[in-house]
Order: sequence, then structure tokens, then C-alpha cells
Amino acid sequence: MPTTSAPTASAPSPDTRAAEADGSPAGSPLQTLGLVGGMSWHSTATYYRIVNEQVAAARGGHSSAKVVLESLDFAEIRECQIAQDWDRAGGLIAGAAVRCQDSGADVVAICTNLMHRVAPQVEQALSVPLVHIGDAVAAAARREGWSTLGILGTDGVMSQPFYADRLAEHGVAAVVPGPEARADVDRIIFDELTHGTIREESRERYLRVIDDLAAAGAEAVVLACTEIGLLVGPDVSPLPVIDSAEVHAHELAARALGQA
Repeated sequence: MPTTSAPTASAPSPDTRAAEADGSPAGSPLQTLGLVGGMSWHSTATYYRIVNEQVAAARGGHSSAKVVLESLDFAEIRECQIAQDWDRAGGLIAGAAVRCQDSGADVVAICTNLMHRVAPQVEQALSVPLVHIGDAVAAAARREGWSTLGILGTDGVMSQPFYADRLAEHGVAAVVPGPEARADVDRIIFDELTHGTIREESRERYLRVIDDLAAAGAEAVVLACTEIGLLVGPDVSPLPVIDSAEVHAHELAARALGQA
């Protein structure tokens, strides 16, 4: 009679070894990320790049992130912002988030800071988690031992309480620029950065604002507009930098890998 031998165990694949080394369950399926982007597309491209780089580094081989992307027309969202029509803006973003969910997303993210003003409306529409950018920023600050952050972003992020309040839930205080500096920071975002325009004089203005935030007690500055990282990075900032787009995207990559 022919004999049957036990199968010989094969060596772990490079993909499996990478997953085990990174803390991901070996061979476990990736979670699908839902990204609500287009606000602007420049920062959405940053999110897409980072989550794929992180997944590829963790899993090895040909691995890439599983992503459902809803890229909105920023002109339509910008009209809502100017008109202060947050109900309509919330409906547009919640609709996009639900379409991500219905297409298989396990978690959803809004790839912009300002539109987290409507995060409660979006959360109510979803049955999967919304990964909040403020939580990712606060977690990065706490890892570094920083308890006070300066905020650079659109005027709505700097002057309205929704962002600072989210940080405060994690024990992180916020300081913001004065009215004149807020106007300059906001103008540079919408007139230049969201169009992909980078100007040295605008960089210098931002650096002076960061100096003022340091004088007001900030231990680090959060780039609370996902485009500001295109202009100011840790290599030139007088304060340590938390790039909100980067830390948010890294948190999403961790979710994709089942690490969070």
C-alpha cells in the first residue's frame, strides 16, 4: 500500500514574516479604508501615498492598501464654507462617507481638518467608525509629552472651538494666532496652497506666526490644514511639528493593518 507522509512545513513567506514583525496577524486580511477626499486633492494624494507606503512596508511583496476613495468637488465644498452652510456641507460629506461604507470600507476618514466641523453629522450617518483627525493629532502630542499645541490652519479651525475642544478631550491645550495672523494664514491656504502654489514669502510669514505661538506657550505646532505641510516642514519650523495629514494617514494605515 502506498504510504502517506505528513506534509513538510514550508518556510514563512516574506509577506508573512513582514506582517509578523510589524505586529499584524500573519495572513490576516487588510481592513478597507474609506477616504473622503478632494478637499483639496493635493492633500488627498498625500494620504493615499502614506497609507500605501505603510502597508507595503509592513506586509512586503506587492501589498498595498485597500482603499475606497470618494473625491469631492472642492469648489462645491468651498461654496458651503464661504456661505457658512454647514448643514449642506455635512450632508455632502456624510453622503460620501456612506458611499465609502456601502462600498466595503471598515473605517472612514475625512481627509481635511476644517470639515471635521461636521464630524458629528458624519458619525451619525455611519455604522462604521470615523477616524477623527483630532484624535490622531492628540495621540501624537501625548507620545512626545507635549501638553500645549499651537494651531495653524484655516480661520475656521483656528477660531472655532470644535478642533481645540477635541484636543482638550485628550488633555492637550491649544493656542492660536491673533486675528491679523489668522487672516494671513487663512489667505495663504486658500489663495495659494490649495492651488498647489508655494511662495517663499508665505513660508516666512508662517514661520513668524510659529514664533509667536512659541512665545504664547506652544511646545509644538500642529499643521491643522492638510496642505500646510507642503509649505512648512520640521526642517524649517522653529517649533516641533505635527503634520496632521501625516499622523492621520499613519493612524489609518495602522487601522488597515489591524494594529489599532
